[in-house]
Amino acid sequence: MKRSRFSEEQIIGILRENDAGATVAELCRKHGMSSATFYAWKAKYGGMDVSDARRLKALEHENAKLKRLYADAMLDNAGLKDLLFKKVVTPAGRREAVAHLRRSLEVSERRACAMIAVDRSSIRYRSRRPDDADLRARLRKLADERRRFGYRRLHVLLRQEGHIVNRKKTQRLYREEGLTVRRRKSRRRIAVARTPIPLATVPNSRWSVDFVHDQLANGRRFRVLNVIDDVTKECLAAIPDTSISGKRVVREIKAIIERRGRPGAIISDNGTEFTSVAVLAFTKELKLDWRYIAPGKPTQNAMAESFQGRMRDECLNEHLFFSMGHARAVIAAWRKDFNTARPHSSLGYVTPAAYAAALKSQWPSPLRSMNGSAPIAIAHVAQKRKPQPTIPVADG
Repeated sequence: MKRSRFSEEQIIGILRENDAGATVAELCRKHGMSSATFYAWKAKYGGMDVSDARRLKALEHENAKLKRLYADAMLDNAGLKDLLFKKVVTPAGRREAVAHLRRSLEVSERRACAMIAVDRSSIRYRSRRPDDADLRARLRKLADERRRFGYRRLHVLLRQEGHIVNRKKTQRLYREEGLTVRRRKSRRRIAVARTPIPLATVPNSRWSVDFVHDQLANGRRFRVLNVIDDVTKECLAAIPDTSISGKRVVREIKAIIERRGRPGAIISDNGTEFTSVAVLAFTKELKLDWRYIAPGKPTQNAMAESFQGRMRDECLNEHLFFSMGHARAVIAAWRKDFNTARPHSSLGYVTPAAYAAALKSQWPSPLRSMNGSAPIAIAHVAQKRKPQPTIPVADG
């Protein structure tokens, strides 16, 4: 709007001259204005004094300001409605939102930033971060080789290869490359009180024994007998076969004791193989502390359950076995990799073999003889709260 050459005081003075008897033509010639302007002033300011005119001008200014604020609020509201289904949490999302507002509402960058309350410097920022193409390629390759590994174990493998990268960057690249592993859900179980078991303090102080089941490509089922050291997390044995009896369990346990030494305690469930006459006679002969968990409480043998979950997730579910020979070869290779190459989270992402070597000074004395001619060293076992009931052994 063009600013008037006359102030409110001058306009009211001219109108008073007209009231005093001056004609409109004289006033127009004297002050250099048209008769239309004079009558417009008279319609607006007629009968007012200077203070009234000033108040009217203030009201008009306030009204114009309120109209601008209302128009701005309506514009902001329209812009925010367009962003209802857009994520503006990350910096990239905010840049996209500002660009959308500028395109749709035809507003400036400053106005668009004010609508969503972001700083203009963050919108104008352009990343100078390197693309890390080699690191991304190596991460994808490792993820293809270890498909069930999360970013933490892959980060350990990258550091072992000499890549200087911190955990957060590995996590970011892992997420950006779409390598997230879908977690397989298990059934929800009712929490119950656990039966006290011997405390594992040094290597060989406690072993966990259990079976895991799978099947061949032709549908024939087989089992894998797993023996785990609960301290070093080593898989001492993983024996797959179509049938494993109590006598076979005794034979495999004896072989492990011959090369490793006698355990302080063995934890297992109440399966028929572990409660057979052969196993009971074997434990009585060597005076082994063989502990059975409460029926239906697999969480009391948590070490074996955790190991078997990793074995099923990383080995059994990843391969299709065509024969027992094929299954034995694949499981043996995976067991070797688990002990010597796979970082273990509960050991500070050290392999079980490396952790066992670090604890070598704490190992119990090796077994001297299996026929009782020489004493057998027993690993330290924590004192039990409740004595385990003795299981009778059948004669013969």
